Amino acid sequence: MTRLFATLAALCLTTLPATGADFPVTVTSCDRQISFDAPPERAIAHGSNLVEIMLALGLEDRMLGYSGRIERVQAATDLFPAAAALRPLQRDYPTLEVLLEEGTDFYFAGWSYGMRVGGEVTPDSLARFGIPVYELSESCIRLGQKNRPGFDYLFRDLENLAAIFGVTERADTLIADYRARLDRVAQKVAAQDQRPRIFIYDSGDKVPITAGGYAMPQAIMEAAGGTNIAGDIQNSWVRIDWETVAERDPQVVVIVDYGEVTAAEKIAFMKDHPAFAHIAAIRDDRFLVLGYDDLTPGPRNILAVERLADFLHGG
Repeated sequence: MTRLFATLAALCLTTLPATGADFPVTVTSCDRQISFDAPPERAIAHGSNLVEIMLALGLEDRMLGYSGRIERVQAATDLFPAAAALRPLQRDYPTLEVLLEEGTDFYFAGWSYGMRVGGEVTPDSLARFGIPVYELSESCIRLGQKNRPGFDYLFRDLENLAAIFGVTERADTLIADYRARLDRVAQKVAAQDQRPRIFIYDSGDKVPITAGGYAMPQAIMEAAGGTNIAGDIQNSWVRIDWETVAERDPQVVVIVDYGEVTAAEKIAFMKDHPAFAHIAAIRDDRFLVLGYDDLTPGPRNILAVERLADFLHGG
């Protein structure tokens, strides 16, 4: 694992020429076409996983800062040292006032990742002030676009952002590395007879939140040789009931480590609940802890596949 982190860190820190596409460029964002006559220079991204996508492309010099949880972005320095120098602008979703006051010329966000349908900050509201928005591809389901998530989502976002900022070769290099690593995992899991059933435990005690069939963990679990017990739910992050979890009898529980409730507390809750005693994952003590940025779209998804595949099928 140390080698994997070192490889990714070295790749992301490599200075590559900004050879990019000729301007103007046009890309598709959810169901919109957006065009740019020149690369943005005062960009803001919302949330640590979107910040990491931009840092993986070496775009820190084009960023005013970010909105969202400060502690998550600060923790990104293990792979992306440039995160330490980024300026936090607003802890929660940004307001229109903040974006305008900062002179923002580009906003990278998603639905439920810095924007809400009908909210104050949307592509339409910002367009009135000449601020283009690129939407995280996974989040387009919130607009009714029901396409199964895959790593093509991540690659598309990298390619589109690289085109917008004129650094296409950086995306090409990253994606080639990611594909090679995914291919190595695919070769490993192809020899396995079993695809263990997995429950993603995000949060909640009375009603848990998990990853449905249209959230990024679906692609991560499939690539790692596992099966999502909520994969038939045609949504991204969703609430289900504990009875369904118990009935589907997961063999592995992946804990999303974030928020006020610790991973250890989530594990203890499941182990101590008498109604869950028969669940295979609890009986066999099969818990894997992954972080928020491992399981939401971003560069760490590849590491998540590698870690999960090792956990499911042996290192």
